[in-house]
Amino acid sequence: MTGPLDGDGHDEGREEVGGVPRIPSPRRAADNYESLPAPEGAPPPLPHKVLQSLLGAWALSACSPEETSAVEEHLTECAPCAEEALRLRDAVGLLHNERDLDLDPLLRSRVLENCLGRRPARIPVPEWAGPYDAETARLDALLRDIGDSEWHAPVRLKWFERDRTMNRRTTVAGVISHLQAVDSLVATAIGLDDSLSPKTPTERTEAYWQGGHHPPTRAVRGPWREQTHTLVRTVSFAGRGVAELSVSYGDFSLPLRDALLDRAFECWVHADDIANAVDYPYEPPSGAHLHGMIDLAARLLPTALAERRRAGLAAPGRSLHLEVEGSGGGDWYIALDSPAAIGSPDRKVAQVALDGVEFCQLVAGHIAPEEAAAGQDGDREAIRDVLFAAASLSRL
Repeated sequence: MTGPLDGDGHDEGREEVGGVPRIPSPRRAADNYESLPAPEGAPPPLPHKVLQSLLGAWALSACSPEETSAVEEHLTECAPCAEEALRLRDAVGLLHNERDLDLDPLLRSRVLENCLGRRPARIPVPEWAGPYDAETARLDALLRDIGDSEWHAPVRLKWFERDRTMNRRTTVAGVISHLQAVDSLVATAIGLDDSLSPKTPTERTEAYWQGGHHPPTRAVRGPWREQTHTLVRTVSFAGRGVAELSVSYGDFSLPLRDALLDRAFECWVHADDIANAVDYPYEPPSGAHLHGMIDLAARLLPTALAERRRAGLAAPGRSLHLEVEGSGGGDWYIALDSPAAIGSPDRKVAQVALDGVEFCQLVAGHIAPEEAAAGQDGDREAIRDVLFAAASLSRL
């Protein structure tokens, strides 16, 4: 209903508080309306009982515009209905639960899943690049949460080399520089620009550290994240055949699909290093991605064993049953004689069992072979060789 207007054109009979119409005083409104004649041709007013029955719908904002106008006009004239309307409006407010201002941490994934379900991406990320895409995104989320001072928190990088543990002290920013330097090996293989000439991961890292700012700051995050986006975008648009493209690490090579899996593994391991340095909770990769990382390490073990034998560090053997438990786990039979041999249960001389995350920490050089809490059975020498070979897959 339209009430009498003041000189500024405002309705004196209806006021709003917080966007909700405030029920006017019946006496004040009635005084105003006494001087107004009923408009000609207007429909007859609704009976009191009908208007009273509409109060619940009005409180829920479920009335039609005509009903709303009639109810609100009635409330200006009927004190009992006005009081009942106030109680009903308060009751409606209690129906809305209080909500936390913090966003649901799963909201983003649910929105993306819903969007992609309705309209799949035209150029999807290849399945074999999924672990790298996921782990770089998780690390970037961690980096967004840390403060400026935490970029200088000390981090000790660990790896295993010729039967002994190696380590190197750096900072959170230094770790990101290291990841960017080694990721550029993949960038070079797929034809992207690369300013570093050394070929091995260690040499590239040293060159990057020496050529950059001392000490590195949070400014390294932007270039690193842009590089990860570029890698994923490039392999997504490259089409078939790119997965088998060779990526050189200097003294060995991996097909692109395995190289990105290797980079996903290192991204997770170093993200965990950073999380420990800044006291931040960090979970392992998803089961499917973790399984792929373990499978890659298992496939590389025969070559690592052959290299140890050539260096006089391993004894010849047959086949070892590697049983990895937990999320991402499985069973692998590792050939002990030659990289060209195929491991099988029939030639098994030993068995070793350990947790999936613990195995990955061993491969990353974060756990010494002697300290790996593994179930062991059979040829102790073969077990020792495999555990040491797994640790030798690590590097700076």
